[in-house]
Amino acid sequence: MIQQQYGQEDFEITERESCFEGFFKLDRFHFKHKRFDGSWSRSVGREVFIRGDATCVLLYDPVESSVVLVEQFRIGAVPLEREAIKSGASPWLIELVAGINEVGEDPEDVARRESVEEANLELGELMPICHYLASPGGATEKVHLYCAHVNSREAGGVFGLAEEDEDIRVHVVPFDDALLMIESGQINNAAAIIALQWLALNRSRVDLALLPQAK
Repeated sequence: MIQQQYGQEDFEITERESCFEGFFKLDRFHFKHKRFDGSWSRSVGREVFIRGDATCVLLYDPVESSVVLVEQFRIGAVPLEREAIKSGASPWLIELVAGINEVGEDPEDVARRESVEEANLELGELMPICHYLASPGGATEKVHLYCAHVNSREAGGVFGLAEEDEDIRVHVVPFDDALLMIESGQINNAAAIIALQWLALNRSRVDLALLPQAK
């Protein structure tokens, strides 16, 4: 373990101003913090993308050795640079079921709600994987990551909430094929990569936990 030198009392936010508020929110912070030599930094200004916590869940069927993934258009994945456009990269991403946590909402409840909305599937047991900061250099979002048991034989179709302009296609993928999709770059988002690689490392333990309830 690493013994960290500083904590909550070792920085100061001196000013916060709103830069933009629409579908997302952007604030500018002015702050200073302790340096590792014990001195204080000068005041620094940074824009920060303000976003609440999110929950992502890997839907896993230990009986069929498959995972259920979803596909949808993501504006942040649109290749804006000419060379990227030439590469043929698609902004339709292969992802986990995911959603934004409402204020005070338990992440496990988000996982179950979003699985119905995005994949029309009820979850069995939920197993926590980890939680992580998505991009702490410029965003506040923390992601809660889970693995959950599903019956993949019931999966397939197009779902999503019309009022949220969702158009989400459901795929059932053999687990080994999903790992190959990471290697090929077809799966290229952090939550899916972390969850699938976690399952690869912990699959024996996960199968022992989930297979009894699947019978």
